[in-house]
Amino acid sequence: MNSKRYSMAFTTGGLFHRDSVKLGVLYLDLMDWESVRDKVFSENLLQSRTLNSLTRVSREIISRLKTLEADELDLLISGSTQEQKYLLWLAVCRRYRFIADFAKEVIRERYIGLKFDLPYEEFDCFFNKKSEWHPELEDIKPTTRNKLRQVLFKILREAELLATDRSINGSMLSKRFLDAIPQERRQDVFFFPAFESCKTGVAE
Repeated sequence: MNSKRYSMAFTTGGLFHRDSVKLGVLYLDLMDWESVRDKVFSENLLQSRTLNSLTRVSREIISRLKTLEADELDLLISGSTQEQKYLLWLAVCRRYRFIADFAKEVIRERYIGLKFDLPYEEFDCFFNKKSEWHPELEDIKPTTRNKLRQVLFKILREAELLATDRSINGSMLSKRFLDAIPQERRQDVFFFPAFESCKTGVAE
């Protein structure tokens, strides 16, 4: 049994690219996440139709953005669309260790093993394997598991790591993207499907 439980609370939405950048800009102005949350609610900055939706989405976005370091947040605001999406994928992986493990153990391994497709069955196989060590996964109903798979694949497509035909897109990590990642977290580049990790300064 693994002592660190997986959080599986990623059934809300997708990558939230536009709204995440919006809240990132607001945080760099206010430098306080509570103030960001208050402003989101007082002005309905996410243009949600219901309070419940606004609460759920804002909580999810902020929990992800909190995983980013100062230089990463700066790049989220000033970077290219691709860099922004990669940073948000990085944040998703840091927020959810289950997704991080799937990214490293399945997506990246398939890519460097020249298997460029990502069938839905790979998620199911991975989920079942992890269930042997994480009893919290055994309590998840099949309908919820299907929803988790659906949301994860949606996030991957929106991050441009997966094509519509479920083929894996290799990552082109820019120098400024790599420079923004703190040295002690350079292993996080393994969340991305890429062949030449030597260019990242990280040993295999």
